[in-house]
Amino acid sequence: MDDAELAQLLKNDRYPRSAGYPARWMVDASMGPNPLWQAEALIEHLPLQPGQRVLDLGCGTALSSIFLAKEYGVEVWATDLWIQPDENLRRITEAGVDDQVHPIHAEAHALPYAENFFDAVISIGAYHYFGTDDLYLGYLTRFLKPGGRLGISLPGSIDEPETLPPPHLASYWKWDFCAWHSPAWWRHHWEKTGLVTVELADRLPHSWHDWLQWNDACDLDAGTPGREEAQMLRADNGRTLGLTRVIART
Repeated sequence: MDDAELAQLLKNDRYPRSAGYPARWMVDASMGPNPLWQAEALIEHLPLQPGQRVLDLGCGTALSSIFLAKEYGVEVWATDLWIQPDENLRRITEAGVDDQVHPIHAEAHALPYAENFFDAVISIGAYHYFGTDDLYLGYLTRFLKPGGRLGISLPGSIDEPETLPPPHLASYWKWDFCAWHSPAWWRHHWEKTGLVTVELADRLPHSWHDWLQWNDACDLDAGTPGREEAQMLRADNGRTLGLTRVIART
């Protein structure tokens, strides 16, 4: 597929900042639902100021880190376990933000940072891999300044299903989808600690449409249209799945 066709497939007026980045660049480094769209929707309710220190936790291929640096003028520590920092540094340097984005290889429970170092912690499409632990928020908030902000966007459900898997998704369900929770679940999960004030916990508007649009474009570009995740989203038709957004302040 040529780049112009791919760009047309990913045209989405809900994300004007993200529209300034090449579709090819986003798709070739894809690791899940579009990280730029999610970051833009998150920062809409979590304003960042130039020069602030931001931890991008579970940054994957650092696309969200590059986006945050270029669009909001912040300094970002692009932290991931699965992607090596030299690979991310190449993308960061090519994007011209190597003075603002620092690639770090670290596991979420062994972060190499000083306490009270960050103004904000952002996590796109990753927090459910480690943050469902009842004790994790107490660890993570150590790295935030007083009054710092924590924002996540991740796959989730509208409500907590009575049974798993939901019957209409049984043929698509993977065991680790049990970590996909509702906005209400995440609100309670954080508020019960008394460590943060949750300012927003919602289902990202139009998120299942956006998720499916992204998957369809990636699948077509790979020459394998209609892969399993897209089939699952179509079968669900917005009934259960979407992207959960949660923002809190310490």
